[in-house]
Amino acid sequence: MRILPLTWYLPSVRGVVRNLTARKAIYPFYASFKLTSRCHFGCPFCNVKKHRSPDLSTADVKVILRNLSRSPVLMTSFEGGEPLLREDIGELLRYARTCKFYLLFTTSVRNLTDYPLEEYARFIDFLHVSIDEGHDNLDLFDVLPQLVRLPLQVSVQSVVTRDTVDALEEKVRICHAAGANIVVIPAAHMDATEDVFPDVVHLEKIMLHLRRRYPDTIHTPQGYFAAYRRGACSSGSVIIAPDGSLYYPCHILERKGPDLRTTDLTEWCSSPEAAEGREIMHQCTRNCGWYQYYSIDSYTSPVSVWEALRPALRKR
Repeated sequence: MRILPLTWYLPSVRGVVRNLTARKAIYPFYASFKLTSRCHFGCPFCNVKKHRSPDLSTADVKVILRNLSRSPVLMTSFEGGEPLLREDIGELLRYARTCKFYLLFTTSVRNLTDYPLEEYARFIDFLHVSIDEGHDNLDLFDVLPQLVRLPLQVSVQSVVTRDTVDALEEKVRICHAAGANIVVIPAAHMDATEDVFPDVVHLEKIMLHLRRRYPDTIHTPQGYFAAYRRGACSSGSVIIAPDGSLYYPCHILERKGPDLRTTDLTEWCSSPEAAEGREIMHQCTRNCGWYQYYSIDSYTSPVSVWEALRPALRKR
């Protein structure tokens, strides 16, 4: 994993200290940036295409990236829709490389190897290839041996539904054999989508078995399941909509906060409006199981961070 200049970690360290002092996740450390609502697929568990909006300009995306670079956010994820559908994606990748965070890139395109991956890999720290039945792209498992030769960390990101839980072991086996990692994401129920959320107790048992059988392969922290049992989602991560506005407190509730083209993220997080959003999250009884909100504390806790990151570090 790339070591950033030490001064680049300072905003994140200050955020951790302030969060610990306040005993609240005031400042986020992970940002999912939906670069576009355009997508090749129509997954039954996703509503991104139901909320279409024009893509931001290249200049506007860069403004938001600078905003994130000033904040405690230590990892930014380019997502969609499908980020490779943006014609300026190469320019955005190059620009993100100059920002003070790690860059994760998530894609699900079937023709992934048709893109200049060797070039893009120079600017990406972590590549997540979303492969599952919802995307109908299981054939991408065939190119994993080619992808793991790229100079970055490669993981399969697989959304699991109640109907596909029992197919999980074969996916983990393939990743283990190819030298890739896998992030297992339960399909949280979003509004205007099918409810295909898996039985979490059953899934946790399967995951424990797979961890033993395929060591150092699964990224999904065990802390996710503990957080789900407590109904303890966290505002330690944020999602940015394709129009540049911040989903806050979360994407599931579809409440939007400020436009990050014009509002400083760090300053806004300490505002009364942000505090009200966090209280709404705290009081929410939906217990949706959205992976990002339930696993983020595992990546910021010294107790569980090794478990979450060990697969990638061992492979490296």
